[in-house]
Amino acid sequence: MISYQIVEHGKPLQKVALETPKPQGAEVLVRVTRAGVCHSDVHIWDGYFDLGGGKRFYVKERGCVPPFTLGHEPFGVVEALGPKAIGVKIGQKRIVYPWIGCGKCAVCKAGQDNYCVSGTRYLGVNRAGAYSTHVLVPDSKYLIDASGVDEGFAATLACSGLTAYSAAAKLPALAAQDRIAVLGCGGLGLIGISILRARGAKNIVACDIDNAKLEVAAKMGAKETLNTRAGDAPPKLQGLAAAIDFVGSPATASLGIGALRKGGRYVICGLYGGELVHPLPPIAQRAIGIVGSYVGNLQELKEVVALAKKRKIRAAPVETRPADEASRALEDLKAGRIVGRVVLDFEATA
Repeated sequence: MISYQIVEHGKPLQKVALETPKPQGAEVLVRVTRAGVCHSDVHIWDGYFDLGGGKRFYVKERGCVPPFTLGHEPFGVVEALGPKAIGVKIGQKRIVYPWIGCGKCAVCKAGQDNYCVSGTRYLGVNRAGAYSTHVLVPDSKYLIDASGVDEGFAATLACSGLTAYSAAAKLPALAAQDRIAVLGCGGLGLIGISILRARGAKNIVACDIDNAKLEVAAKMGAKETLNTRAGDAPPKLQGLAAAIDFVGSPATASLGIGALRKGGRYVICGLYGGELVHPLPPIAQRAIGIVGSYVGNLQELKEVVALAKKRKIRAAPVETRPADEASRALEDLKAGRIVGRVVLDFEATA
């Protein structure tokens, strides 16, 4: 099999020929046809997450040590089955749920693999991922049928769509007139707008520093758009019922939390980096909620796929590139040159 690997953090990925794994037990081998490129891939490629105050979390501390294969948004074809694998057949196309827990701890047994205390089997995070012609999946239960959904869009659902869906599910019950801010209109924020619309939200304020992305956000269903570089951005946002931060920076956190009405909720799922500095008494006095959200569970992915099949959510712009352009995709994403999502096409690569 061919993989595009991190050999040195921050350097171009290297094309490497490896032995194709043979599935054992309940394992399933999937031939990857599409792989989404996520902003988290950029952090892993760089080798660290910014914790603010000069502190960093290095990905090697959670098992991501070069040579390493990125990619946590796989879509492909079942190619081989272990002797104990059931529930799928060779040749079937499937989305791969990548947030695979240990299966033994309390949260995994409760169906919350994405909160696994060890998290040692997350594909593309600490196990070989989807920037490869093949990926090995521990069990067929992590494979989701997305028949009828465009394959490029389907490849983005296991992280982008799932993360936005799970974050939206953490909002309180909202009235139709309540304003909800989407902070950051990259690929994650754009699908987030579509998901919020599918959940009945009508008063969505799309916030970004890039007018081109705000134009797309309006087409995705945002009622208002706001360039947050404008000096009057904070007062224009005041009175929010909720905000979902798809960036996760000190600036977006300050903007979102500061604009909440009493009883409002701020949900953060972006991992851009930095630290939150906020006075404590107003959190209680304003009765606001500050909630973290990390990707989503398997059941939530099934619900996202069901919405996509029914055309209740729609894709942000998806650009498909040959898989051998993975490094350029990461560079463009890091530089902010991508509007929507990039998906690697392994069928278009020689």
